[in-house]
Amino acid sequence: MTGPLLSVSDLRVSFDTPDGVVHAVDGVSFTLEQGRTLGIVGESGSGKSVTSSTIMGLTKTANATVSGSIILGGQDVLRASDSEIRALRGREMAMVFQDPMSALNPYYTVGHQIGEAYRVHHPKATKKEMADIAATMMDKVGIPNPSARARDYPHQFSGGMRQRVVIAIALTNNPRLLIADEPTSALDVTVQAQILELMKSLQDEFGSAIILISHDLGVIAELADEVGVMYAGRMVERARVEELFESPTHPYTWGLMGAVRSLGLSARGSLETIPGSPPSLINLPTGCAFRPRCGFSERVGQRCTTERPDLRAVGQAGTLSACHLPDEVMIELGSKKASA
Repeated sequence: MTGPLLSVSDLRVSFDTPDGVVHAVDGVSFTLEQGRTLGIVGESGSGKSVTSSTIMGLTKTANATVSGSIILGGQDVLRASDSEIRALRGREMAMVFQDPMSALNPYYTVGHQIGEAYRVHHPKATKKEMADIAATMMDKVGIPNPSARARDYPHQFSGGMRQRVVIAIALTNNPRLLIADEPTSALDVTVQAQILELMKSLQDEFGSAIILISHDLGVIAELADEVGVMYAGRMVERARVEELFESPTHPYTWGLMGAVRSLGLSARGSLETIPGSPPSLINLPTGCAFRPRCGFSERVGQRCTTERPDLRAVGQAGTLSACHLPDEVMIELGSKKASA
């Protein structure tokens, strides 16, 4: 196969609600190569999970309007039928959900659930084959004594072990694309590090492309090759992970990085935060959606109020940023913010 494994172009997703139309995703575009990891970061409500759910074909509801294109391995996901989407899930793409307890069925053993994921794409599989696959996958994700533990139920596993089971289910059919939606948010830092290391090693073994969704820049730095920063349903910055952490260019990214660096209390005894709250996706501000929270809009003036910035190249490193600040100002301030 030539070209990217996944190509998302001008993706727009909106939902009709009693309060108005929610513009959850507004013109998102990116590509992802086989064996690479794209990290998507942003606050809650920025459109990260809706983007990933749409790629998985999970937003085909009566109140949803979806446009653009999602090409996975040459097939347009948005124009695929329900049966074609079901055939793609598991074999071509799979998802690790945020809460492993709600992602697993408490009524069935974990071995049954892993084996069932395999049987969906191998309908002639015997019970022994399903049991063998379950034990093999549990062993691959580092669950000890897998043959015996396959007979246990989800409530008999710790949070970290349940997340390993969910990863095992996702990788059972060796999908080419793995979407991990906040896979470590409910885990302590030690288990979080183990899960990230597990995902790295499994990517090396299976060759999967990964979309890693998180609000935690530390997790993104650990695993991603490229990063997309989302705000109010749009990508506001895209860059290689090294460039993002060495010289971020968007004021929103500066705010996210400042919150990570604070690690608690600043010298003044107060948390370093981004002022204000994310905007309503029903009534977005005119111009730049980040303007009401941005401390640099006065440098640009009226343009921030009237004109919505599009992603454009900044500098020579392939970084794209959606901001009206001049390139030299973004580069200079970004370098200072990164080294602060």
